[in-house]
Amino acid sequence: MPEQKNSIRDADVRSRLKAIILSLVVSIILMAAKFYAYRITDSSAVLSDALESIINVVASGFALGSIIFAAMPPDESHPYGHGKIEYFSAGFEGAIIMLAALGIFKIGWSHILHPPEITEIESGFLILLGVAVVNLLLGILLIRVGKKTRSLTLIADGKHVMTDVWVTAGVLGGLFLVRLTGWYWLDGTVACLVGLNILVTGAILIRQSFEGLMNASEPGLLDEISELLSKHRREIWIDIHQLRAWRSGNLIHIDFHLILPSDFTLEQAHREGKDVENLIDTHFQGYTSVLIHLDPCTDPDCPVCSRHRCELRRAEQGKQVPWKRETLCRLSDEADN
Repeated sequence: MPEQKNSIRDADVRSRLKAIILSLVVSIILMAAKFYAYRITDSSAVLSDALESIINVVASGFALGSIIFAAMPPDESHPYGHGKIEYFSAGFEGAIIMLAALGIFKIGWSHILHPPEITEIESGFLILLGVAVVNLLLGILLIRVGKKTRSLTLIADGKHVMTDVWVTAGVLGGLFLVRLTGWYWLDGTVACLVGLNILVTGAILIRQSFEGLMNASEPGLLDEISELLSKHRREIWIDIHQLRAWRSGNLIHIDFHLILPSDFTLEQAHREGKDVENLIDTHFQGYTSVLIHLDPCTDPDCPVCSRHRCELRRAEQGKQVPWKRETLCRLSDEADN
C-alpha cells in the first residue's frame, strides 16, 4: 500500500513538473510576442498587457520552484513538510503584481493626457488575439492537471493565466475602439483599467497567502470532509467534534475528536480510529496527515448515540445530530452543552 501511494505521488509530481515547465516556456514566448506588438503599435494598453506577462513568467518560475520544493518529504527540520513555501510564493507574486500595476497607471495616465498615435493596429490586434487563444488553452490545461494531481500551485497558476486572457481581451477591445473612433486617449484609459484589474489580483494573492500562512479555515474543504464522514458514519462512531483541517502544499492536515463507546478495549478503539483514518486517506489519494483523538463516551453523549443495544446508556436516545461542518467543527465545550 505505501509503495502504491509513493508511485501515485511520483507520477503526480512528474505531471505537475511537465505542466509548470510548459507554462513557463509558453509564458516567455507570449511575453516576447506582446512586447513585439507594443513595439509596432506604441500602445500603452498593449504595454500594460506585456508588463503583466512579466508577472506571469515570474509566477511560473516561482511555481516551478514551489512544486520542486514542496515535493520534498518531511525531515527533522520540517516535520510537516515544505508545502508552506507555496504561500510565500503567492505573497511575493502579489507584491510584484501591485508594483507593476503602479507602473501601468503611470504610463496609462500620461497617455490619457498626451495620447500618442498608435500605428499598425491591425497587426498588433492579430498578435494579441493569437496570444489570447494560446493562453486560454494553457490555462485550461493547468487547471485540469492541477485538479487531477491536487496541486494548488497549478490551479492558481492556471487561474492567473485565465485572468491574463481577460486582460488581453480588454486590450483587444480597446484597440478595436481606437481603430473605430480614432480616439487615442482610449488606449491610456484601457491601460489604467488593466492596471486596476492587476492591482485587485495582487491584493487577492496577498490575502490568500496571509490566510494560508495563518492556517485560516477553509469551508469547502471542511464541508468535503464532513460529507465524507457522514456518508460512511457507523453507529459506534458516537460523535465527532473539533474538526480542523489546513493545507501545506499538496498535503492536507486533518485532526478531530472521535467519541467511541467507553467499554471498548484499546485494540478496538485503535481499529476504529484506523478505519476512519484510512477512509479519509483513500478519499484524498494519500495526500493527508490525519490525527484522531479518541474520546470515551460519557452520559451527556447518550442522546446522540445511535447504538440500539448499549448497556452503558444512561439517558434516552434522542434525534441523531447530522454531521455537517457546523456541528463537527464545534469545540469540545460547545459539544458538552
